[in-house]
Amino acid sequence: MTNQIKAILIDLSGTLHIEDDPTPNSLEALARLQARSEIQIKFVTNTTKESKGFLLNRLTQIGFKVQESEIYSSLSAARKLIDEKQLRPFFLIDKRALEDFEGVPTHDPNAVVVGLAPDEFHYENMNKAMRLLHNGAQLIAIHKARYYKRRDGLALGPGPIVTALEYASDLKAEIVGKPSADFFLSSITDISCQPSQCIMIGDDAKDDIEGAQSVGMKGILVQTGKYRENDEKRINPQPFKVVQNFSQAVDVILEMLH
Repeated sequence: MTNQIKAILIDLSGTLHIEDDPTPNSLEALARLQARSEIQIKFVTNTTKESKGFLLNRLTQIGFKVQESEIYSSLSAARKLIDEKQLRPFFLIDKRALEDFEGVPTHDPNAVVVGLAPDEFHYENMNKAMRLLHNGAQLIAIHKARYYKRRDGLALGPGPIVTALEYASDLKAEIVGKPSADFFLSSITDISCQPSQCIMIGDDAKDDIEGAQSVGMKGILVQTGKYRENDEKRINPQPFKVVQNFSQAVDVILEMLH
């Protein structure tokens, strides 16, 4: 088993931290994992509220030692898709995320790109998006999570907004981030390993675990963040492991490496 584990993929919000608070013992646990030189670490996140720069700054302020090159976000994947398809988006994303789309043309939009952007989800913007879609624009969902965890409880994700636009336009969105198989596979293109040599740690049974396991990775579901009782029973196959938190997930991995 030791030689089969080459990379650990780690979700961020709900797994390592909730807003500006680390999950129990996650700072120390990540340091323990980073001390194992034979393991490569990638932080894979559907976070769309913040650019990679904003996100890196948040993680650093919390106390995590993370390199920008180790972060692979759904924003990164969306930028790649937009460039490849030469899209001119109407963005429904948080202003703090726009940094990752610098230089992308937005005149005469031929796509609607949706991320988590509570301040942008008002009637006029939604109506403009609907009209563009009726006139032939593509609908791109940076991800389609139903909800996420904040300090004050669960909060709506972009999924319900995307679903409303799908309903209004009679279209299906192209989903870029987790649980897309392409997202997980593209996250390890710069790592010399196969999916079967990767373990994904996350708090979302569907987006993190089911998505990763669909491409041959192993999934460890943590019971923090958006986790709800029996989430592991709602996917098939069930997670490789279910643990209380990220620190316990690291315990499992280090035991496997012995």
